[in-house]
Amino acid sequence: MIEIRTNCENCNTSLPPNSEEAMICAFECTFCRDCVETILQNVCPNCGGGFENRPVLRNEYLSKYPASDKKIFKPIDKEKFQEQLKRFKDIKPSER
Repeated sequence: MIEIRTNCENCNTSLPPNSEEAMICAFECTFCRDCVETILQNVCPNCGGGFENRPVLRNEYLSKYPASDKKIFKPIDKEKFQEQLKRFKDIKPSER
């Protein structure tokens, strides 16, 4: 089961387990849709991968499978990220 992290790593926006705004990469780095689309341009600053919608965890499962209490908040260094963005933004995630 994936780790349901409840905040955006870049802007710290709350992303509850039922949020449709949560996006994850293959390593479960978690960002809000706004950061993914406007800042990251579908390039994970941690691994260079792309993002997909995070599955929504239905409320009935939260007692058995609670969301993670692990919070990661490390806003990207926009200047440093530009190098990675230039390298990957025009390449499909499956071909990076």
